[in-house]
Amino acid sequence: MGKETGDRLGRRPQPAMLLISPVTVLAKTTYHGGAAIRSSRAFTRRRSSEAIANVAAGGIAWLIAAGAFAQTDEIQVYDATINAPGQFSLELHNNYTPIGRKQPDFEGGITPNHTLNGVPEWAYGVTDWLELGLYLPLYSWTGTGHFLIDGAKLRAEFVVPHAQQRSFFYGINFELSFNALYWEPTREAGEIRPIVGLHIGPVDLIANPILDTSFQGLGTLDFAPAARVAYNFSESWAVGLEHYSDYGQLNRFEPLSRQRQTLFTVVDYKADPLSVELGVGHGFTAASDALVLKMILSYDF
Repeated sequence: MGKETGDRLGRRPQPAMLLISPVTVLAKTTYHGGAAIRSSRAFTRRRSSEAIANVAAGGIAWLIAAGAFAQTDEIQVYDATINAPGQFSLELHNNYTPIGRKQPDFEGGITPNHTLNGVPEWAYGVTDWLELGLYLPLYSWTGTGHFLIDGAKLRAEFVVPHAQQRSFFYGINFELSFNALYWEPTREAGEIRPIVGLHIGPVDLIANPILDTSFQGLGTLDFAPAARVAYNFSESWAVGLEHYSDYGQLNRFEPLSRQRQTLFTVVDYKADPLSVELGVGHGFTAASDALVLKMILSYDF
């Protein structure tokens, strides 16, 4: 589920074929057998899923048409909502940077401009307070037309049970990544993501004060917080603002011009079993990308 750090490359021969095919597969999985079809409730659910799949396909086409690619595998604020025990889910993250930095963050790294980054995220609810996840494979389609496999990640998220039903909620997420050296400058990296939030009527206030690590000492921990303010018009529709920052290492914060500061406007549509989030982000510093588009497509099994 996401951050706004760790930048890479990307682009494209015929990305529509690559990206739309997973949506088609997911849409087909909404069929649950003859008995379910005879149920009017199941029929309504199927029609809803097909509608969401169409929205998702449109969102993907919007990303492609905009020339869209982005510089992280996942751009998302965690809200401590996890799968129920025994429930399995899949999220497809795709981010594109149509207007971005033209130099990589490190020698041999991926250039953000005109790069698509993404990853399927596989998650399983173990208990009402623990969810395990696997990101596989991380990939980039660079502005120079190269398709790259960037690595994989493991995730364990611990939360207060039934966070979505609480006024105050909290949790913590741990990630361990195994990287290609054009994705990160180290083979292994990690993330510590505290989750703190409030549900105040239809309003959500959420903070993720993220610490990234390359396992080279406490002083080299990188502070990259994310935050979200959202208004829920209904159980299905929400709009919000998400802010993603990267201030640099704890022992040496970067000056403002070298910090990442990006603000996203997002729209969420949640349904059972398929949901979609679309977002447009703008970076406000020289170290940020000027325009980033993101899409998250979720399916609950």
